[in-house]
Amino acid sequence: MKLFDVYPVNDIIIDKAFGSHVWDDKGTQYLDLYGGHAVISIGHTHPHYVKRLTDQLHKVGFYSNSVKMPLQEELAALLGKVSGKEDYQLFLCNSGAEANENALKLASFYNGRKKVIAFKKAFHGRTSLAVAATDNPKIVAPVNETDNVVFLPWEDEAALEQAFQQHEVSSVIIEGIQGVGGINVASESFLRKIRSLCDTHNAVFIADSVQCGYGRSGKFYSHDFAGVNADIYSMAKGMGNGFPIGAIIIAPKFHAVYGMLGTTFGGNHLACAAALAVLETIQAENLVENAAKIGGYLMEQLRTFDKVKEVRGRGLMIGIDLPEELSFVKKELLHTHKIFTGEAKPNVIRLLPSLALTQAHADQFLEAFGKAINK
Repeated sequence: MKLFDVYPVNDIIIDKAFGSHVWDDKGTQYLDLYGGHAVISIGHTHPHYVKRLTDQLHKVGFYSNSVKMPLQEELAALLGKVSGKEDYQLFLCNSGAEANENALKLASFYNGRKKVIAFKKAFHGRTSLAVAATDNPKIVAPVNETDNVVFLPWEDEAALEQAFQQHEVSSVIIEGIQGVGGINVASESFLRKIRSLCDTHNAVFIADSVQCGYGRSGKFYSHDFAGVNADIYSMAKGMGNGFPIGAIIIAPKFHAVYGMLGTTFGGNHLACAAALAVLETIQAENLVENAAKIGGYLMEQLRTFDKVKEVRGRGLMIGIDLPEELSFVKKELLHTHKIFTGEAKPNVIRLLPSLALTQAHADQFLEAFGKAINK
């Protein structure tokens, strides 16, 4: 049997990883500023993380949600404390797409409506409704197509107000910082407008924090820069530092009914151990503050390069917009300078490193980047 060929891959086998570095099977060291797509939040194979998971595996790795699990309650309490949203409720699942799927479903249960407002260049996942709210027709199968999702221009307040006048809106879903869309930061005023319109029309404000959450922006949720609360926050990626886990946190006004939401693997013992290790490390090592500091430094320095069109982002979620003639830079960084980065089409380099990235790592990248764009 062969693999179903759906990913273009680099011909590199990662054999070992620690902190902000990975090594291939030939022993070559790479600086990892991609983090497996913003997944590695506290660094590869962090000792506390490894111990937490290993200790848990020696006790019990899995049982279903048919029994009480104190680890889930411990995770909910710590997540509430670290995020500052202690009055919210936690539902655990396995991925970001699943988190957004459940958020959209819960919103529709809440107000009995169908219309979802999403935005151009949005990416919310690949499952049925999440992909329908994703602005990429190439990955929307015919069975996923629905007229229940309305796509609006990014940051267009007039279009948003008009949509609320034209439709009975169930929910508005928005990434605080668009990832796949090219690191586009939602303005504080636009997020406040969404909050205001949702309040007026009894619609649900869903803050997709799958990539831009968990401290990456320099706040726990990037939407928090706007000074308003969403009704539901979705998260995954950095939540488990590589162990598959996703979640939504849900405002107090939502009331659960047995069977409304469900999952087999969500919130299992190992997943909770991984998520607890991440939050404990974020607290102990002040990683949210570090993301703000090192990310700010990186963006400030990147803006001094004449050939860079624009630098966008917050914290350690950074997009470097390059002219077409520099489209080779990502490959140059990887193959010549041994630095992993991400990309967004057409020519945006995405930096999504561990929140524990040091200034020395940042300087190493800046030096290599300067050489690459001046090649």
